[in-house]
Amino acid sequence: MQKATDWLALWSELVDLQTGARQQVPKPEQGEDAWRDRAREYDKRVKERWTKADSSRKLVVNLLKAHPEWTALDIGGGTGAWATLMARHARQVTVVEPSAAMREVMQENIAAEGADNVVVVAGKWPDVQVPPHDLVFCAHAMYGLRDFAAFVRSVEAVARNLVVLLMRAPTPDGLMGQVARRVWDQPYDSPNFQMAYNALLQMGIFPHVHMEDTGLWRPWTSPSLEGAFAEVKRKLALPYPSEHDDFLRDLLQRSLTYQDGEYVWPRGIRAALVYWDVQGSGPRTRLE
Repeated sequence: MQKATDWLALWSELVDLQTGARQQVPKPEQGEDAWRDRAREYDKRVKERWTKADSSRKLVVNLLKAHPEWTALDIGGGTGAWATLMARHARQVTVVEPSAAMREVMQENIAAEGADNVVVVAGKWPDVQVPPHDLVFCAHAMYGLRDFAAFVRSVEAVARNLVVLLMRAPTPDGLMGQVARRVWDQPYDSPNFQMAYNALLQMGIFPHVHMEDTGLWRPWTSPSLEGAFAEVKRKLALPYPSEHDDFLRDLLQRSLTYQDGEYVWPRGIRAALVYWDVQGSGPRTRLE
């Protein structure tokens, strides 16, 4: 009989592998903000993506409309897209963000929105101290935290009603899934929704799940096949050379398409919300 997967351990292992991969890339000088030169481009991409409606935003907005007295906490708020959206419907929003460059753009977006009910806290979760909020939200800011269970408990500790997590959900047959199966004998190259959902069940939490209805995300691009090969090697922290190099080159050659001067990866990621009511043993509050 096959041994059951320890999803919490798998999450930790993949964070360790990602950390090892990042250590191979030149780091900013000590104290330098890794987002210093990328925050505005990130903000631009978010605004471009948000020109199209999606069901995740609608779902969270509808919840806050039903509870206008609620407060919301946004962990890892980036340039403030979710915080300013929630501020239109919540009594108050607190947003935690460690990057000074992100916070600079966020403050501009808050001012442009006229959102005077948003409080910005500089710091990294869970090191900051914030009061309890009715809804605690985190979009894609948990992937680098090695102890997923500790993250969940820290979030529940400041949630009066709901925890809402937005995460990427890769297709198991996607390109990176094929690579991970070959190298690690399992289909995940990094922490994601599938692991988080099963880890929550492992912790005794039975969340609701909402899959975004906007389809798969915009595909990755690479300037060359060699660049794509180097990116895969970096993501999986593979040595040069490795026993998998021939497989990787062949897979990329077959899977990527050349368009407008760059190589386009096949689409393979969408997004999912998981959410649960911290008041009881099950997810009693529906967001739809």
